[in-house]
Amino acid sequence: MIDLVKLNGVKEAFGFFARQLAYPDKLSLSQMTMDGAIAPSIASFIDTYRDKMQQLSMDEIEELYVDTFDFQKSSTLYMTYFKYEDNKERGNMLSTLKAIYDMYGLEIADNELPDYLPLMCEFIYAANLQDDEWSNASINTLLSILEDGTYHLMKALEKCDSPYFYLVKALRETFKLCLRKEAMTS
Repeated sequence: MIDLVKLNGVKEAFGFFARQLAYPDKLSLSQMTMDGAIAPSIASFIDTYRDKMQQLSMDEIEELYVDTFDFQKSSTLYMTYFKYEDNKERGNMLSTLKAIYDMYGLEIADNELPDYLPLMCEFIYAANLQDDEWSNASINTLLSILEDGTYHLMKALEKCDSPYFYLVKALRETFKLCLRKEAMTS
């Protein structure tokens, strides 16, 4: 279970992940450091990601992004694809995510799927999450999808030695910072 107070304390990190996982541009690449206090283990993954990306030109980064996330099914940024591919259950999960976004007033473009990783991170960053039953249920649903999807994504990125592995690993470590104490001990 997620502790929404802890999650609200690291919301800035999710904005950072959203920017870094979106199609690269010079502005996002100039901001490859995370503002705010974050665990040293997470900072080390971000530092490694930044160091590896700074060795590449803008053209190489764009090519890496497209080759990694657009042309490889194993490293897609659509978090329900790993588990459901294109079957009916995926449609149900997409509808659930869209309903969560709607409840918080987030409008997504008609051509965007609600399980797109940068969008999910942006939602966590921007949403006004109160510590109530609805928010807890919503965010736990969203984070369970993220946890499952990013696990498969991280493994695929590790196999191809992608700099994005370190970014996704840092994202997954950030999830752990948000766990309730009783969830961590069981």
